Amino acid sequence: MDRVFCFSTCFLLSCVMSFSFDTPMTEKSRCPWATTPAMIAYHDAEWGVAQHNDRVLFEFLILEGAQAGLSWSTILAKREAYRKAFSGFDAARIAVYKPAKLAVLLANPGIVRNRLKIDSAVRNAEAFLRVQKEFKSFDAYIWQFVGGSPITNRWMHSRRVPAETAESVAMSKDLKRRDFNFVGPTVCYAFMQATGMVNDHLMSCFRHTQVESHHAR
Repeated sequence: MDRVFCFSTCFLLSCVMSFSFDTPMTEKSRCPWATTPAMIAYHDAEWGVAQHNDRVLFEFLILEGAQAGLSWSTILAKREAYRKAFSGFDAARIAVYKPAKLAVLLANPGIVRNRLKIDSAVRNAEAFLRVQKEFKSFDAYIWQFVGGSPITNRWMHSRRVPAETAESVAMSKDLKRRDFNFVGPTVCYAFMQATGMVNDHLMSCFRHTQVESHHAR
């Protein structure tokens, strides 16, 4: 009996020692879409963090519209090219782009060369400036759709995360009324996720708690 006990104890101790020293530490648990270095960096630093800077909000509005029909990884890879091509997302400069500038954009391989999306960026810049004038800032306008504070969801599985919500539908409807383009409910919800209007990190993701804590400050 003593031999059996000793053997069992030694075996368990061996397993513990093997796990402690030979098994590598597991990676941080992330949302399943963060799989490439670029997507991981974006997920860990930006996605879901509340944004209140008008230029940043405008950037995401344009990029999310450009994503329509494409993957976010495609747009993320082109983000720096977009910043250079679209004057650092300065809405005042984009709003006065002339046909010659639009032709240059259409020939730029660094961005999505879709005429409707490029024309939409100019149209949205004009609408963006009108909203700024009316509400003093785009931030004051856009955050009203979530009552001024981030919505914190507690999803256990990615399949439960919606593509649109009542808030994104209301946002889309009002943006369209104000002459914005490429702002359907799904695009608006992606915008809300990106800019931290909603925290859709899964409960299993290490960023969920971090983002929630950041918003509570």
